[in-house]
Formats: sequence, structure tokens, C-alpha cells
Amino acid sequence: MSGTSDGATAVSATPAAGTPVPAEEPAHGLGVSLPSADAPAKAEGTFPYAADLWAEGLLWAAVLRSPHPRARILSIDTKHAEEMPGVRVVVTHQDVPGDAGHGRGTADRPVFAKDEVRHHGEPIAAVAAEHPDTARLAAAAIAVEYEIQDPVTDPQLAFEAEPLHPDGNLIRHIPLRFGDPDVVGEVMVEGLYRIGRQDPAPIGAEAGLAVPRPDGGVEIYTASTDPHTDRDLAAASFGLAPDQVKVVVTGVPGATADREDPGVQLPLGLLALRTGCPVKLAATREESFLAHAHRHPTLLRYRHHADADGRLVKVEAQILMDAGAYADTSADALAAAVSFSCGPYVVPHAVVDGWAVRTNNPPSGHVRGEGALQVCAAYEGQMDKLAARLGLEPDEIRLRNVMATGDLLPTGQTVTCPAPVAELLHAVKEAPLPELPKDAPEAEWLLPGGPEGAGEPGAVRRGVGYALGMVHMLGAEGTDEVSTATVKVSGSVATVICAAVETGSGFSTLARQIVQETLGVDEVHVAGADTDQPPAGPACHGRHTWVSGGAVERAAKMVRTQLLQPLAHKFGMSTELLQINDGKITSYDGVLSTTVAEALDGKELWATAQCRPHPTEPLDEYGQGDAFVGLAFCAIRCVADVDIELGTIRVVEMAVAQDVGRVLNPRQLRARIEAGVTQGLGAALMENLRTTRGQVRHPDLTGYNLPTALDAPDIRIVKLVEERDVIASFGAKPASAVPVVTSPAAVASAVRAATGRPIGRLPIRPQAAVAQVVQQ
Repeated sequence: MSGTSDGATAVSATPAAGTPVPAEEPAHGLGVSLPSADAPAKAEGTFPYAADLWAEGLLWAAVLRSPHPRARILSIDTKHAEEMPGVRVVVTHQDVPGDAGHGRGTADRPVFAKDEVRHHGEPIAAVAAEHPDTARLAAAAIAVEYEIQDPVTDPQLAFEAEPLHPDGNLIRHIPLRFGDPDVVGEVMVEGLYRIGRQDPAPIGAEAGLAVPRPDGGVEIYTASTDPHTDRDLAAASFGLAPDQVKVVVTGVPGATADREDPGVQLPLGLLALRTGCPVKLAATREESFLAHAHRHPTLLRYRHHADADGRLVKVEAQILMDAGAYADTSADALAAAVSFSCGPYVVPHAVVDGWAVRTNNPPSGHVRGEGALQVCAAYEGQMDKLAARLGLEPDEIRLRNVMATGDLLPTGQTVTCPAPVAELLHAVKEAPLPELPKDAPEAEWLLPGGPEGAGEPGAVRRGVGYALGMVHMLGAEGTDEVSTATVKVSGSVATVICAAVETGSGFSTLARQIVQETLGVDEVHVAGADTDQPPAGPACHGRHTWVSGGAVERAAKMVRTQLLQPLAHKFGMSTELLQINDGKITSYDGVLSTTVAEALDGKELWATAQCRPHPTEPLDEYGQGDAFVGLAFCAIRCVADVDIELGTIRVVEMAVAQDVGRVLNPRQLRARIEAGVTQGLGAALMENLRTTRGQVRHPDLTGYNLPTALDAPDIRIVKLVEERDVIASFGAKPASAVPVVTSPAAVASAVRAATGRPIGRLPIRPQAAVAQVVQQ
């Protein structure tokens, strides 16, 4: 990956003959492709996941979950389960000593259902037994008498339905008004869009181990992405002080959403406290599909107004997000959806209404790019319609409207960060197109559907589509973003202590790189995260690169000052005249030359620092306010082959240009972008957790399709714009969320180009990709 100003790169590109080979990059520091410390263990299958945890005297847990999406609970009889040999305890809502409600955004979700169940899979009781099979059998033996009720599964009906929750069905309404609401354009296009329920589908089992403490508290070992929030939720539910509950992060395989359903951690802690024994729970894949949060299914109605030249005049939109049974982070997702409803385009007037409502569908919550992905698919569909109406190319209509630094969001906030949207679009437009497959038998596997498909080469049409996406960095609407880190140096070894969880974002590798560059110490260890450390916040929105990485940098620089001050004083110079490279300290004039280890002289130096970006503010009653710290942008050109008779789709290539601020780890950045594009491809073509009247159908990996290596297209990163954001740590921007947001819209645009069909639903169904007129 290039380190030049434009950051241009192509995945797997080979230098042309005669091209100078770049010099070998340094061994460590920022800008280097330092490998992840746990990469070998994960590749070899020896990485210890949460499901691998063990303790002496271990008991096993199982959770009884509702088979109904909506029902009143008339009675719960645990007698038969409690009498089974090997069963130690059964707990229900009656055994929750603290707050009955919990939730990351709003505390509206019970630990165990009490009077009624509100979604399929809601926890009702939990069992601890001496063997996992015994625990599962005992959970099945709990007799629950239900009065089944008609579920409310259409979010449009939630407004008029009887309340599904004491807090009502409406979670949040945001009416955004920007400019003159009565303005109309010379040209107007309308569209209706539906976005499906994407599951984060974590690779490792959602699991944990709870161990009681002698002081009456409990320790919970789990793959948490936000340990301090999980600790606070658990302590409130258990009726304990926060310092009596410790959450230790262990075995995180990666996360594209909130990694752990609290329905794993909270029953575990209760069972451990009741039995006085360690208790382990490993959720089945079915339980994961039923219990953890999914991407919000969303219904969007749009009307775009433009002048005769194709410049946007006004955007009108209605956005309805299905939160499922509980609020979770739906208010935050809705704020992102409404704020980015017009996309990275200059729109002088906007009238947008957004709602998030409760239904009896599976729970929705934080999934990478929440809110932004749904509206991107809609506003890019509108841009394609507008181009077709005006007889313009899809890329041209976008270029006439792209925003730049200094423009306004429809929330009234000025875009102060770098916004090279036009540059990104030019980059993907000008990239060479992939070659057409040859009409030969050996190339049949390149056809949509593969070599065993029923299609004919003559029915295949190639489409080229474009999409522009944007996401916000860090939290929004007044979220207090703060992280604390400690850096210690002793001898030739440094240690970083920070509660930031490594979820695959590369924080632990970045922390090593920061310390290596700042202190010249090659061996850097990153301590595991737990709640004995100061909070670092959740692992989302690129937070840990900016906030936790910034805290590590500040702490490392404080240690650097401690290290250099005695030497500077001895030689009568300032610390600014000393530099550290490759473990050596030298002065500007060459008089001083020593190693870091010699300068330490057996001492241990350490410092603790915080990073807290500038505050934001909530959106007001008209959807106005400076709600975001910063923004990141992406452009994708998709090339797709579509069998217009069968509706099968093969994505041939995704050309990506992205606004990254600064490349901190080229190989890691490339992997993050490729993974984000592939996750977005799943949302575009196959991923949809289907339900029938609130009942989840096929909650397993045979009924829920995920993209595999065979589905992944050629992903070409044609340009990385390294225009540093001056307020961000290192000037870097988050890498993985914005390609997730942009790629589904790009795929839909390519299918529109190939078929002439409107394509208003994601994932795209085969019948939607069949051309209106099939040529014989």
C-alpha cells in the first residue's frame, strides 16, 4: 500500500517492468504493516475463545427461551427441573435481586420475562447443572403456561397498535427541517425502499464464565466489546456495587456489532451468585440468532427534487426503523439515518421524518454502519432514478452534487473535516474496467450461478453502478467520548494498559506501533482488558483508533519526556533537540548517542493519560445541531453480471476509493476495507434473517446465507486519500464501517444498470433482477 499523498493502491497489484521497487519499510512504527500479535494463534486454531474457558468445580448453564413472539405468561413451574439429578438451581424473574430492566441505550429489557414475552427467544429462566446436557434437559422441563397473543410485526402498524411495552411503541421521532420546506424542483423522482434484517453472525460462540468471589461479588469472563457498560448493567441487575462485579475480556474473535448478548452474561452471574460455583454458558447458534441484536429492518420513502441540470434542490424522506421488542441503541441509529439521509451531496432544502418503533420482531441494535447503510441504499437509488430521468450518466449526476469541506449537512452542521468526495468518485470512475469473460467452456464458472447453473451466456448482462457513502466517527449527540491509557517502560520492554477491546479493528497492533515510534522500544506488550482499568468505552465507530490510540500516544509522550529530561538537562539542551530511533537516543548535533535501555538505567517509567475529543450536541426539535465529531467517506464502483432470465447475480469487481485520513498500518487497513466490502455484499445479495409473524425461520447457518470466499468479488482499492483530519488522533479516520455502508448501494446500482429494474429491496431477490423485457 502506497504511502504517497494520494495513497493509490490496487490489491494484489504487481509492479510493472522497470518500475522502481520501493525501499523496504522499517521494522516498526506508524505506517508499517506490523502483524497482529494473535494472528498466528487464530490462523492455527489455537486461539482460546470464550467457549474454551474452564474452572475447577464448573457448572453448566442453559437458558429457557420463549417459543412465541408475543404472549402473556400465566405461570412458570420449575419443580420438575429442580428435582432432576445434577441440577443445582433454577432462576427466573423472581430471583433477580436488583434492577429488572437493562439495556445499552434504554433500560427497558428484563433479565427474564415476567408477565409477558415480547419476542421469539426472549429469556424466561436459566438452569445451572453439573453437565451441559442435564442443564439443557432441565431448561426444557420448565413448564410455562402462555396465553398467546397476536404479534405486531409490521412497524407501520405499531403507531396504532396497543402498547407492546410500558414505555409505548414509539422510541423516537426526529423531524428534520432544513431550508424552505415548500421549495420544489423542475424534476422530481420518488422511490420506496426496504432493507432487510442483517445478522452480525459472530464466528465464535457467544459464551462466558462467571466465578463468584469471596466478598459476595462475581467475576464474568466473556468476549465483551464494552466491559464497563456490561459491568454496570450486571451490577445493577445483581443488586451489587459496580466494584463488586468484574468483567474480564477474553477470547474475542472479532466483532461487527455488540459482541455479547446480555442474555448470556446476566444469567451467568445470577447462577454463579446463587450456587457459589463457577458457571459456564455457551450459546448455540440458534440462541445467538434469536437473542442478540440485528441490523434494523427499515422502510424508506424518498422524493428527490432537482433542477433541469440535475442539481439537487430538495430531498423529502420518511424513514421507519423496526427496533424489535426493545429500544437498545435504536435512538442512535435513527439519528445517524436522519442526519445522513441526503448522503454526501449538497442539498439546500430537506424535509425528513424518522421514527424508530417497537414491534414483536427480533431485537435490533448496533451493527456496523447502523442507520447510514439503510439510507445510503435509498438515496443512491434515487440518484440513479434522477440520472435516468434526465438522461445523465450515474457518475455525472453524482459529480454535480457532491459535497466538500465547508458544505452543510441537513442538520445545519458545517463539514469541517476533509471531504474529498469528488476525488473519490473520479478515482473509481477512471479505474480500468474488468475484462469480459471469454465465451469458452472453461469460463462457465464465471457466469452467475456457476458451472452448475441453468443459465445461458446469452442471457447475461453486465452492469456498472456507483455509490457514495458516509459515516460518522465516534459517538454522537453529546456522547462523552473518553479513554484512559497507561504506558510503562522497564528495560527494553514496554507495556500498554488500556481497557480498549481488540475486536479486529487493530487497536492492540496500533498501540504497539505508537509506543515503538514514540519510545524506540521494540518489544511492546498490550495487557488484557478488564474493568479494574479505567473505562475506554465501546469498540465501535472507529473510537479506539482515535480516542484510545490518542490516550496511548499522550501517555507514551509523557514517558518520553521523563526519559529525555535528565539527558537534556545534563547536556544543556531541550528535549526537542533529542530524538529516538531504533532504540537509540541521539542529539541533533551528534554529541549525545546512547540507547534507551542505558538511559533508563534500571528505572521503570510510567504515565497515564486521557483523550477526550471536543463535545457534540443533541439534535434539536427540528433535527438541527452539531451532533458529530467527524465524518468519513467512500466511493465504490460495482461491476456485476446478471442473468436477466433467472435473476442470478455475480459481482465481478468492486473498485473502492476511500477517505482514510492517514494510513497507520497498510496491510491491516487493506484487510479492513476488504472485509467491510464483503459484509456489505452479504447485505446486498443474501443476508436476511427471515421471520413469519415474528417467528424466526431457520435460525442457523443453513437457513441464513453468508458470503463465502467463492462469493467475494475482486476488490480493488484504487485510491486511499490521505488528507489528515487535524482534530483526529494521527489524522486517521475509521476504515471498515464506510465500505459496509456503501457497497450494498453500489451492488444495487449495478443490477439496475444491467436489468433496467428499479431494485428497491435489499437483499436483492432473484425475481427483482429479471429484466422486464427478455430478448430471445
